[in-house]
Amino acid sequence: MTVSPKGPGSPSTQQLFSQLAQSSNLRNRILFTIGLLILARLGIFIPLPGIDQEGFLQSIQNNQLISFLDVFTGRGLSSLGVFALGILPYINASIITQLLVPVFPKLEALQKDEGEQGRRQIAQYTRFLALGWAIIQGLALAFYVRPFAAGWDVFFVIQTTLALVAGAIFIMWVGELLTEKGIGNGASLLIFVSIASSLPSVIGNTIALVQKDNSLILGAIVLSLVFVGMIVAIVFVQEGTRRIPILSAKRQVGPRGTMSQQGTSYLPLRVNQGGVMPIIFASSLLVLPYTIAQFANSPAVSAFISTYLNPTSFLYTLLYLVLILFFSYFYATLIINPEDLAKNLKRMGSSIPGVRPGKATADYVAKIIGRLTLIGAVFLGIVAVVPTAIEQATRVTTFNGLGATSLLILVGVAIDTAKQVQTYMISQRYEGMVKRK
Repeated sequence: MTVSPKGPGSPSTQQLFSQLAQSSNLRNRILFTIGLLILARLGIFIPLPGIDQEGFLQSIQNNQLISFLDVFTGRGLSSLGVFALGILPYINASIITQLLVPVFPKLEALQKDEGEQGRRQIAQYTRFLALGWAIIQGLALAFYVRPFAAGWDVFFVIQTTLALVAGAIFIMWVGELLTEKGIGNGASLLIFVSIASSLPSVIGNTIALVQKDNSLILGAIVLSLVFVGMIVAIVFVQEGTRRIPILSAKRQVGPRGTMSQQGTSYLPLRVNQGGVMPIIFASSLLVLPYTIAQFANSPAVSAFISTYLNPTSFLYTLLYLVLILFFSYFYATLIINPEDLAKNLKRMGSSIPGVRPGKATADYVAKIIGRLTLIGAVFLGIVAVVPTAIEQATRVTTFNGLGATSLLILVGVAIDTAKQVQTYMISQRYEGMVKRK
């Protein structure tokens, strides 16, 4: 029997709000989450001392690297606040850890065989790696703002680096508190709030641009409709799954002895296994050339990168699509291992109808995952390329801060958070039923 997403166990919207009003525990979690998110935003507006903020802001207007990273810090990087690094060091550390787990057998054993204790150990490694990244990025930013510092010396570098590292570690701690004592998805919620904070300025800049040039009204409407359509498409793809039927033998002991029955369940495989991660990985790699150009200080290198690797060039678009395809398959292999899945099904006495257990099952699942990943990668490529193309065609470039990565994160985190709240409320309902009994 197929159970729809809105089955009897899923509360309606009215029931959700009713239970929210009655459940003090959930209400406290939501208020705790809101309070920490506000606190994380306030630190962005505490400026680092001894820096010409206006001069720095003017110098980064066309800096692709700063513009990309600024999205994840809620404009904290451009405003040079104490929380300027935001959740970036933790994101970088998490990405590196995920890449290293399949490479090193010890890390892979910790993740697969050690259960909760192994995952905690990997999380501890991620924290130390995030601290290292925060120091490196803090030092880099301290040296980068040298032309805008009132008195740049060793003391200034140490002071600025310590402030930035402390801010980054505090944000990482806030993310973990949100996950443990809030409504979950701590790091994702911090990124969500950072991106959402740029929406008022994007809308305001678009309105100002249209008022200045009335010929851009149609272009702004078209671009807005494209973004709305993309949001709808992202919801469908993010929620899209291929359900593989699983037959499992059930034994029941009754008055007439032991009877065997077959039960049918489903293995849901998502169309987009990696979510937003392939685009984040690809975007992170493509901003490296800008970093190299800044530190190389070579006019020839800068000219080559600005000509052939700018976001509107054909080479950049091609590399972007290839990297998205590569990381989509890479991330799919990290999430689901067909061989392990086939072994687990065989161990539980379950099977896929018409497919023999063992290697045949692993090959069958791998084939389906490959097809789904290709569809998801093509969709991600379209989502990544279309906004830039539409912006260039309509000449409305005020949406630069709200690109494909931002849209995917906003929609994905909103869906995941809503499911998290819904799951928590269902568990609270069942706990209440058990207590009454």
